Amino acid sequence: MSIERAVLAFAGSFILISLALSQIHSVHWLWFTAFVGANLFQTAFTGFCPLASVLKAMGKKPGTAFN
Repeated sequence: MSIERAVLAFAGSFILISLALSQIHSVHWLWFTAFVGANLFQTAFTGFCPLASVLKAMGKKPGTAFN
């Protein structure tokens, strides 16, 4: 799995988990959903993603996300 696909899978799973937690535990989990969305939005414009940097440092290989 490439860095790009790992970032998309990570973000998607955290969004779904925080949405579920907002229904089960507390509505305040929606703030985490907003944080993930805002991070994806800023990454689209700046090209900087903290998770991608961590994955790259761990040895993951970059690739093309959408072929």
